[in-house]
Amino acid sequence: MKKLICPTCGCSLVRLGHAQDAISYSYDGEDYYFCCQGCVDIFAADPEKHLQETKDLIICPTCLAEKLPEFTVTLVHDGQEIQFCRCPFCKDEFQKEPEYYLRRLEGSEAEKPVGARAPYRAESQAAAG
Repeated sequence: MKKLICPTCGCSLVRLGHAQDAISYSYDGEDYYFCCQGCVDIFAADPEKHLQETKDLIICPTCLAEKLPEFTVTLVHDGQEIQFCRCPFCKDEFQKEPEYYLRRLEGSEAEKPVGARAPYRAESQAAAG
């Protein structure tokens, strides 16, 4: 699965809303995608440094948080290991609509409109109240 992470700042391009319009830059025969031209310019000055710094970053498919592997948990879905932030809600939400979250993580699915999924806190408070 292609990781949509800006190799300069380490941000999820999906979370930033740039999955479809990210700026591309080719280096060493490979295309990389960036959140802005400023990040391209910084990357171009020292590509190896930035690739090394961001190579291990994981994006949680549910909340789109950027994490290092040691701060993630793994779930196996259809034989594929998928890493999540440590929040139990993220794994639970993912299991309700795994294909949506995988498509969104790859940048091929638009974010659902607000209210399409009930927020976690509202569900928790409703259950407690």
